[in-house]
Amino acid sequence: MTSSSVSEIPSAEGIFLAALQSVTSGSRDLAALIHACQLLSGAGRPELAQQLYKVWSGFNPDNPNRYAVEFNRSVLLSAAGDLAEAENALRAAVAAKPDFMPAYVNLGGILERKGDREAAIALWMSGVEQLSSVSSEMLDYKTIILKQISRVLMDSQHAAAAERTLQTCIENDSSQRDAVGQYVPLRIGQCKWPVVIPTARVDHATLMRGIQPLSLAAFSDDPLLLLAAAWLYVKDDIENKAQLSPLDRRNAAIDLTDRRMRIGYVSSDLRDHAIGYLMAEVLELHDRSKVEVFAYYCGPPSDSPHAKRNQAAVEHWVDIRDMSDEAATARIAADGIDVLIDVNGLTKDARTGVFARRAAPIQVNWLGFPGSMGSPYHNYIIADDWIIPPESELYYSEKVVRLPCYQANDRRRVVSDHKSNRADVGLPPDGVVFCCFNGSQKISRFTFDRWMEILKRTPGSALWLLDTANETNERLRDEAEARGVARERIVFAAKLANPYHMARYELADLFLDTSPYGAHTTASDALWMGVPVLTLSGRSFASRVCGSLVRSAGLPELVCDTPAAFVELAVALAADPARLQNLRARLQATRDTCVTFDMDLLTSELEGLYLRMCEDHQAGQTPQPDLRNLDAYLDAGIQSNPDTEEMLAVSDYHERYIRALTARHRMRPLPADGKLWTPEQIALVDGRGQGPETAPHMAMAAE
Repeated sequence: MTSSSVSEIPSAEGIFLAALQSVTSGSRDLAALIHACQLLSGAGRPELAQQLYKVWSGFNPDNPNRYAVEFNRSVLLSAAGDLAEAENALRAAVAAKPDFMPAYVNLGGILERKGDREAAIALWMSGVEQLSSVSSEMLDYKTIILKQISRVLMDSQHAAAAERTLQTCIENDSSQRDAVGQYVPLRIGQCKWPVVIPTARVDHATLMRGIQPLSLAAFSDDPLLLLAAAWLYVKDDIENKAQLSPLDRRNAAIDLTDRRMRIGYVSSDLRDHAIGYLMAEVLELHDRSKVEVFAYYCGPPSDSPHAKRNQAAVEHWVDIRDMSDEAATARIAADGIDVLIDVNGLTKDARTGVFARRAAPIQVNWLGFPGSMGSPYHNYIIADDWIIPPESELYYSEKVVRLPCYQANDRRRVVSDHKSNRADVGLPPDGVVFCCFNGSQKISRFTFDRWMEILKRTPGSALWLLDTANETNERLRDEAEARGVARERIVFAAKLANPYHMARYELADLFLDTSPYGAHTTASDALWMGVPVLTLSGRSFASRVCGSLVRSAGLPELVCDTPAAFVELAVALAADPARLQNLRARLQATRDTCVTFDMDLLTSELEGLYLRMCEDHQAGQTPQPDLRNLDAYLDAGIQSNPDTEEMLAVSDYHERYIRALTARHRMRPLPADGKLWTPEQIALVDGRGQGPETAPHMAMAAE
């Protein structure tokens, strides 16, 4: 380029002055204005662009296009951090065109960022009222605004109002899987039964297909459905939205000849959170002569003592919250991580996109998510022999590796010296106190039915639950009365700081677990405090963790395999105080030596697993996830109705899937591979065998 051609390129100031002269001379050419502002922004001078918009708006107060100018100006102001002036610009845009929905969306967002959630909701609702048109564009904006309203309501703990808003959103557009994925969990958390209620516009399959994997684990004990749901979520919500970078370390060499193994934990929960409490001691116990430990933190800022403890426990603490997935991936790759552990899975604030970009040659699913990730990029899942027995490995896309007991724990947890009595917490002075401090989202209708049967057969007993929203508390008491149990026998424990919460466990006699999503951290808390835990193990990961903890604590007789056995044992224990006391004494005597709380053993075994993963990788044997035919398993699984049938009670579980796959194959032929769908099964269905109705299991022995 010659010097003369360079001089012909106008400067940002030149563009601004020329456009300014045009505007002040009376020009209303909006296209020319926008073009000039785009040039200014592209030249790194957005402040000149927003000034130009402001001048044009001042000279054209009655121009019908003023709303667009003010909106564009607000975008530049927001990017510059000037929220007050951006708000003024958006209010001007709304005033100029009351049905311009993008202005409502952004203005509500600014009000929310200012902390005025009520004003944001009111503003968005006024926008919805402006939507008299039924065009597809208007319906899209209505959906966007309704989802914004529901999100703020959920953040403000207004679950019922958020549920109603999402229901309107789904009725408006049933294709919004993210709305369904929030709507059904809201019903689960409020203990609204039935959970899934089809309507004329939204059918059962649509609602089932949209449930987020973590919430589905609290609704269904169907491990094949849970696997397929995780696969769909990862495919639609992670992979389809990710612009994957060329960085791919899956084949990176791992040479540990002259260095320590580098392991990285990715988590949003290394703070005052259940996972943060579980992980602390493991992080501290890692053998620094063998492993170099990195923590990649993606959660909210926290300076609590426990967060500081986790931070001090690792050699390298990297906050990736404000990094893009690409930047976080590049950082992890630059650190040369050998084994990257996903301690979130499909939970809030997860950074699944980092794993999708394959930031490390070995990627592991452990502790944060109770089930398979169903992803192409998680090579291993860590469990134990009880949570995933060998015959259940077909329910997982990852290779299963095992610890003596899956769940980490913290023997340094703080317990207050404060002593409570029953009167202090609203419990009756006499009688057996059953407790369950699991979240309300884990209280299924079938669990509650069992609890009420136990109370009816145990005169004078009480059920002590964790406090939740008043509306949900009263709903549970209403449900108790409907089952013939006095409402005052349901007592709610106020939420307390963890040391005080732990201390009050001594008032309970027996912990009654939930199903299908059982106690995890809460089970460890109870066992640590010497409270026996009665649990019911099902088929899925989430339903078997508690059984693992109880067995590893030395009380295998408290792990039931049928609902009837659970009820009968609870009633028998309540009638035998000496037996309950014996169980408590056994827990207290072995607490410091049992496998559940042997963190030295767990950490050593964990490092052994990581080392074997590295050795297998160097031998070219890193396992690849099995994702065959999961769309078919999803179609089959969503035909079930967990509101009316508990999967644990289904004796012909595999046969049900084979029948559903058979019907699907006859309409849309399936490839001759899969978990239950084998080449032999294809032959039977296609008429080359005895027929599916009499065929044995093809993949494994009958349960």
